[in-house]
Amino acid sequence: MIIKQLPTGPLAVNCFIVGDLDTKEAIVIDPGGSVDNIVSALAEHELQCKIIFNTHTHFDHIGGNADLKDITGAELITHPKEAPFLQQADQAALMFGLRTKSSPPADRTVVEGDTIVVGKYEGVLVEIPGHSPCGLALIFPGHAFVGDALFAGGIGRTDFPGGSHDALIGAIRDKLYTLPDDTIVYPGHGPNTTIGHEKRTNPWVHV
Repeated sequence: MIIKQLPTGPLAVNCFIVGDLDTKEAIVIDPGGSVDNIVSALAEHELQCKIIFNTHTHFDHIGGNADLKDITGAELITHPKEAPFLQQADQAALMFGLRTKSSPPADRTVVEGDTIVVGKYEGVLVEIPGHSPCGLALIFPGHAFVGDALFAGGIGRTDFPGGSHDALIGAIRDKLYTLPDDTIVYPGHGPNTTIGHEKRTNPWVHV
């Protein structure tokens, strides 16, 4: 498995490319923008983007959906409770004085327990509500792509529409903190961390 991390879009969202170097298949997680850079990173390893996956649909995480889908023809996937907001990204960005493109509609929606296959790698989805109506974390063995649920030393904001502090804390404890301590956490902003480190040090979510 190859994992590439790129800052994208107006808020430097962490976009992740997860690829299988044998099959050349790849998934792009949360393309916030900067699509030329994403396409260049794919080309560097001769990867073909088969899936665009949005952990949640806040505008800063989906600004590159439209252009990346136009270029690659990839399938766009998110949670059914997140999907209605895909085509409102431009309006949401304007509320923060920013500009971004709205997204095409989802080609497929997924829920907890569903899987996403990238070449020979299979990831399992878990629902992490609280930062947004129902964010998703994509879990491969040893690797957790968590969107804005959990950060190094922090958690996602819960004061947006559909947010819930209690729901977010509960989901982190029950669904992320139960992963092996050496699982690498890839958040939507900021540096990567591990489950074990957050269990020991995160001031917002205690074991």
